[in-house]
Amino acid sequence: MTKQKRKSYLTPNEVAELLMVSPVTVRQWAQKGELKAMTTPGGHRRFLIEDVESFARQRGIDLVIRPGGKTGGLRIMVVDDDRQLAGFIVELLRSRDPDIVTEISHDGFDAGRKVQMFQPDIILLDLMMPGINGFEVCQILKQDPATRGIRIIAMTGYHARENIDKIIAAGAETCLSKPVDTELLLQAIGIAGSQRATAS
Repeated sequence: MTKQKRKSYLTPNEVAELLMVSPVTVRQWAQKGELKAMTTPGGHRRFLIEDVESFARQRGIDLVIRPGGKTGGLRIMVVDDDRQLAGFIVELLRSRDPDIVTEISHDGFDAGRKVQMFQPDIILLDLMMPGINGFEVCQILKQDPATRGIRIIAMTGYHARENIDKIIAAGAETCLSKPVDTELLLQAIGIAGSQRATAS
C-alpha cells in the first residue's frame, strides 16, 4: 500500500508538464495554497495525482492518462540515423495526437543517454545504425529493470527473417520494414490512423 501511494506522487516538473505551465508557476500555486502539496524531509515539494486532477478540473484543464495509468501524453522516442525519416515520424505522430511527447536520437550512444532523462513509453528503433546498433540498444534496455518496461518497435530496411527473429528475441514487440508504412506504424503504436502514407 505504501508503494502504491508513493507512485501517485508527482514532482513539480511532472505537474508542470501535465498542466502545460512552467515549474515556477506550479511552485507559486503551491506557495499560495491554490495547489495542495506536501514537502519531503529534503525540502522538495510533491503532489498527489488526485490533488492535481482536482486542481485541473477546477481550472477546466484536461489531463491525458497514458497507458499503464501514467499521467501526461504518450512519450515516444525515435532512434534512427536517417534524420529526414526521424523528423517525418515525429511530425506524423504530432499530427495524429498533439498530446504525444517526442524525442529524437540519431545513434545508439545518444539514445542510451536520453532514455534515462526522457523516460519514453515507446521507442521506435532502427536496427542498422553506426556505433551501437538497434539489436544492442534493445538488449541493453531489456536487461535493465529500470527500462525493461519500455515498448520497442523496431524498423529496418533489411527486413530479413533472421533480423526479425533476432530483434524479437532481444525484446522488441514487432519489426516493421522500411520504407515504413505509416498506417502499420500507427497501429503498432496504438494510434488509429485515418490516412495511409509511406515514409522512406
